[in-house]
Amino acid sequence: MLDMKVLIVLTSHDQLGNTGRKTGFWDETLAAPYYVFREARVDITLASPNGAQPPLDPRSRQQGFQTNDTRRFENDAAALRALADTVKLLEIEPGKFDGAFFPGGHGLLWDLVNDRNAHRIIASMLAAKKPVALVCHAPGILAQVTAPNGDPIAKGRSLTGFTHSEEADLHLTEVVPYQVEDELKKQGAIFSAKANGTVHVVQDDLLITGQNPASSHQAALRLLDLLQADAG
Repeated sequence: MLDMKVLIVLTSHDQLGNTGRKTGFWDETLAAPYYVFREARVDITLASPNGAQPPLDPRSRQQGFQTNDTRRFENDAAALRALADTVKLLEIEPGKFDGAFFPGGHGLLWDLVNDRNAHRIIASMLAAKKPVALVCHAPGILAQVTAPNGDPIAKGRSLTGFTHSEEADLHLTEVVPYQVEDELKKQGAIFSAKANGTVHVVQDDLLITGQNPASSHQAALRLLDLLQADAG
């Protein structure tokens, strides 16, 4: 797997609407895939709209949300250096990568959802028959991506993502600008979900979506399986 390259795309947005609270990417949704790929000796590039250090949602560092992977990442000097020096999305050439992973977190609802470079990367990779995985809030980006025929990329696809119910549990329904479940359904996606916080990953050809942070590890394994199958 030494010659495999995966792009991980993070948000650069750190304000939770008008609440005065901080947001960003969700810790587990980066740490879990990072170590799935690193243990498989896949070359990882971290990117974000603004480049440099992307914001971490401080709530995701609370004790109840920590995992073995997040604790490992927090004490991993090499991983922290890579996170502090993400590449700007504008500079990313999708053709240089074999797959892409989009971690979740509320921040991306304000930037990546509307980021043309994020849309370009997803559309280009899928058109080139390369796998793309998105978890938690990140599947919401798909509602803004079009297929080569001009249809929404989500139309007719089996997908999942952070649900309306999970957003309501966080009391953020009226804060977020974008309801992932609602928007994907509007685009014609075949949306499925399990109980709040339950691991749920859906694969539709080369497109992989995970419902919530707990689904990040499994989504990354699915992406890795596709990379290994293609390499084999």
